[in-house]
Amino acid sequence: MNTLDFARTQFAITTLFHFIFVPISIGLSVFVAICQTRWRRTGDEQYLRMTRFWGKFFLISMAIGVVTGIVQEFQFGMNWSIYSRYVGDIFGAPLAMEGLIAFFLESTFVGLWIFGWGRLSPRVHLATIWLTAIGTIMSAYFILAANSWMQHPVGYTINHATGHAQLTNIFAVLFNSTVLLAFPHTILGAITTGGMFVVAVCAYLMLRGKGSRLVSKSMRMALPFTLIAVLATMAFGDGQGRLLIHQQPMKMAAAEDVYNTGQGQGFSILSLGSFKDNPGPHGTTSIRIPHLLSLIENLSWNGTTKGIDQIQAAERKQYGPGNYVPPVGVEWWTFRLMIGAGMLMLLIAAGGIWLSWKGRLERRRWFQRLALLGVALPILANWSGWIFTEVGRQPWVVFGLLKTSAAGSPDVSTLDIVITLTGYLVIYGVLIALGSWLMAREVRHGPEPDPLPGDPPAGPEDSSRPLALAY
Repeated sequence: MNTLDFARTQFAITTLFHFIFVPISIGLSVFVAICQTRWRRTGDEQYLRMTRFWGKFFLISMAIGVVTGIVQEFQFGMNWSIYSRYVGDIFGAPLAMEGLIAFFLESTFVGLWIFGWGRLSPRVHLATIWLTAIGTIMSAYFILAANSWMQHPVGYTINHATGHAQLTNIFAVLFNSTVLLAFPHTILGAITTGGMFVVAVCAYLMLRGKGSRLVSKSMRMALPFTLIAVLATMAFGDGQGRLLIHQQPMKMAAAEDVYNTGQGQGFSILSLGSFKDNPGPHGTTSIRIPHLLSLIENLSWNGTTKGIDQIQAAERKQYGPGNYVPPVGVEWWTFRLMIGAGMLMLLIAAGGIWLSWKGRLERRRWFQRLALLGVALPILANWSGWIFTEVGRQPWVVFGLLKTSAAGSPDVSTLDIVITLTGYLVIYGVLIALGSWLMAREVRHGPEPDPLPGDPPAGPEDSSRPLALAY
């Protein structure tokens, strides 16, 4: 491995670590806000207890996500200085908005939510959790806008004197056609992650004999929450795929393992050969469902699907000599792992709703075990989607403008990156362990016990259980 490979490995590892907790925090922020809203509307104490219980997991995941995310921006200057200078005028704008608007909103109102119990009026306090959730979602939007510009550059001009890209239209960047689909797909995926997390924790508590009305109600509320989110995630993902056919056709051809342009192409569900990293006249030997790929891409039985060989020839003509084929095996597998994880989450959520309708949810231990194992599925889907998106753009760091091989820091040595990577692994390992321990502690402790008949209803002013002291 050379310096570039280590720099790419470091960014990938830190991003994957970061992307464990961020989707959980986004999804739980929405779930907690809904719980508190239902408490305000119904007066049912169960929803108040649900708000307080799931709020702990939201704050833990949010804290770990913020800390692990700080490293991401440092790496642009440390390992990718040429890239940072090249796109700084454009890339910096949405990131600055994320820090000045979204993160400020998120951090301010989450503090008010934590310390405002019994101090703010009920309506104002409810508004703080919704504004916190909106802040987390806005943060994601600005970051995705920056990333979408790398996938589909718009609203810029090249300054030939400096050789750098310059911003000409911030609205084109913020409302890029890529981000308009990537944003709902990512947020809905995060909501799915939050829902699956709630379902898995409830399943664990039921298996340990700690089921309660709160646990049952939480799972029954999270199952449709998850089902709707995963279906919507799939819908927007399908839209993204159709957009990629026009914006990054090589990425989709690699994901589909299609080497030659043709009509009525089948969708491969199993590869029986080794993938080629370089284009050639033959693809892998695969088991394919006839015509399905043409139906997916073109909504036509005999629609035309572009192949890797033809796209490679066209991109060589457009961009000059070079290999424009990403690692086909990586794209093929991550695309299917993402879809497969989504389908399994759909089945778990639908199965849970059916059991709930039949009144058997709390008695089916096989489903509880399945739901507990399902907590890994959204992480697998999120990771696979990110790897598919970023690796499939290669060899470009900014598609069509700047190659990854030309974007690194020339004065940073391999030893420098190995040292910092080792440090990051230690720090991230500690943070992951700490976050996991805190969550496991809360799961083992479980929610507050169901009140006994005749007990007075608990309220937010109950000083024996102040939310602020739970963290």
